[in-house]
Amino acid sequence: MIHRINELTQQIEAFASTDPKAIEAARILWLGRKGQITELFEEFKTVPPEQKKQLGEPLNKLKINAQNKIESLKASASQVISNDQEDFSMPAVPLHLIGSRHPISMVKHQIIDIFSKLGFTVSDGPEIEDDWHNFTALNTPEDHPARDMQDTFYLQDPKGWMLRTQTSSIQVRLMETQKPPIRTLSPGRVYRNEAISARAHCQFHQIEGLYVDQSVSFADLKQTLSYFIHQFFGANARIRMRPSFFPFTEPSAEVDVSCSLCEGKGCNVCKNSGWLEVMGCGMVDPQVFENCGIDSKRYTGFAFGMGIERLAMLKFGIKDLRLFFENDLRFLNQFRST
Repeated sequence: MIHRINELTQQIEAFASTDPKAIEAARILWLGRKGQITELFEEFKTVPPEQKKQLGEPLNKLKINAQNKIESLKASASQVISNDQEDFSMPAVPLHLIGSRHPISMVKHQIIDIFSKLGFTVSDGPEIEDDWHNFTALNTPEDHPARDMQDTFYLQDPKGWMLRTQTSSIQVRLMETQKPPIRTLSPGRVYRNEAISARAHCQFHQIEGLYVDQSVSFADLKQTLSYFIHQFFGANARIRMRPSFFPFTEPSAEVDVSCSLCEGKGCNVCKNSGWLEVMGCGMVDPQVFENCGIDSKRYTGFAFGMGIERLAMLKFGIKDLRLFFENDLRFLNQFRST
């Protein structure tokens, strides 16, 4: 019996495997109900009393060694399996494949963030509009060129509806349903029937602002836009306002900012003027208030609007408007860390 104990001891010490099936087979062979060590313990019961002390100690040691060996091999096999599996704490997608926000979205959110510090909230509206909200309520005459099919995408059904040409329609809907004070931004996609080129597109993004309250003045408008320009273009940016005309504001103005590329000295981008047009603005025409059910004798307000693509082109030095709509990864990957 002692000879068999010694043989099993050598077998156990020599056995090595990381295969869970092989380890389980060894456990059954040694320690199972009909295993070799189990049989030795059954045989030990018939051993004469004077030999039990001599054989009992090595037999118990054999069983303990076998159990320890099996546990050690199981632990090693488990470690090997876990190393072969994926590390679920790692990112699901390789970092070089992770995208980023579109430059239009970046600029839009930056604009919203700047004006939100002045108390402006964001409002939204439909992209398919009727004539009232897109033109008539905004004081646009029946014979205005913007109403022509050459400029506006009209729907065949329902007749008279169109793809909105400006997000001012959102402001009309808001003034019809909300009482002053109103301080809101209206970002969104708009459509114009224009030939696609480096400087024009049939769809683009606008963000328009509206502030309505008692005693709102042109000075408030200028101060608000001056704050935005300095926050967006930098503290050294200069601003100027030129008289202009829009059907829904009176007086109206175009807003220019000093060219950041040439620092106002003149270049091809600013056509050697040192200035870049960035938005239109003005005091809301009293007739627009009356069209929307707001008392124009009690309330005044200002409105402004800008093209998001225009600001993005100036901010990032982009010279072709079409790049924003082509989904070219060579272009979009440049904004991954922006």
